[in-house]
Amino acid sequence: MGVNDIAQLIKLKDYISRYDWNTYHYPSHFIRLKQENWKKQYEQWEASGAKNTNAEADNVQEDNTPSIFSRWRAFVSKNKPAEPKENIEEVEPLPTTEKKLKQHFLNKLFPLQLKWASSTVRDESFLAEKYEEDNELKYFLQRFPDTYLLMYYPVFSIQQAPVDGEIILISPIGIEIIHLVEAEPEAMIMASDERTWAVNRRNDSRKILNPVIALKRTEQIVSSILRKNEIDFPVHKSVVSRTNDLLFSSEPFHTSFIGKNEYENWFQEKRKLISPLKKRQLKVAEVLLHHCKTVSVKRPEWEAEDSLFPIGSENIDVYEE
Repeated sequence: MGVNDIAQLIKLKDYISRYDWNTYHYPSHFIRLKQENWKKQYEQWEASGAKNTNAEADNVQEDNTPSIFSRWRAFVSKNKPAEPKENIEEVEPLPTTEKKLKQHFLNKLFPLQLKWASSTVRDESFLAEKYEEDNELKYFLQRFPDTYLLMYYPVFSIQQAPVDGEIILISPIGIEIIHLVEAEPEAMIMASDERTWAVNRRNDSRKILNPVIALKRTEQIVSSILRKNEIDFPVHKSVVSRTNDLLFSSEPFHTSFIGKNEYENWFQEKRKLISPLKKRQLKVAEVLLHHCKTVSVKRPEWEAEDSLFPIGSENIDVYEE
């Protein structure tokens, strides 16, 4: 019993993140916290009387047990000075089906993922409100395994100039750079080698910029960083449409075009990857984060602190090669 479909958000735009601070510690730390708290949430749900054996039930029972996420926050914060109190709902209803309970857990975890991706114990970035309702971001974080490390439109710093990147998924076995193309459900997307692609509907047609251009730019940056650090790690590019047919005559080198008919196979292949975090995977994440632009300010309450979490061998987990 468990929830594995929680990818880790290691970089969001140009915000500072906990993973910037200690890339080797936080991925395994996140997985442990998630597993421990899901187990407690599940046991709480079973004991509360909210569980309904009818999987289609929509009625919600009230539960008077303190939210497990308030305890999670306390656990994460135990090694640092007290922060201003946050409004945490101490009494909340629990869903009646296991499927709904999992989604409830994912939704409660999402704000914490945003917090980890926009602050450390000493610094913080100003998180744009749009990310709190970003369904594309939620899709990647709530549908992929927790050994996937997500860089969501990172901003790279190349020769001191900012360069926008595409979505980057770092798995234990390789990097996939992704561009999502979403059009009206009835539209057909015509891929080509030209600068623009056509989005055709029954009565009209419009042009979009060829997404392969942005994918190639990000691939060149990623590959250059890996070469500089003498890291051999596969890099692949994908144009993905969950809602539309993608018509093409051929695919560019190391690039996949995934239309709605191919999407399910692509998606299930990602979900079926069973592998622990790898040392080389974390090294890749570390060097990519090192070359990202970060905009943040010091949190006043931490200015007098030199070290809030001990970062040393005791915090470095051992991973398979």
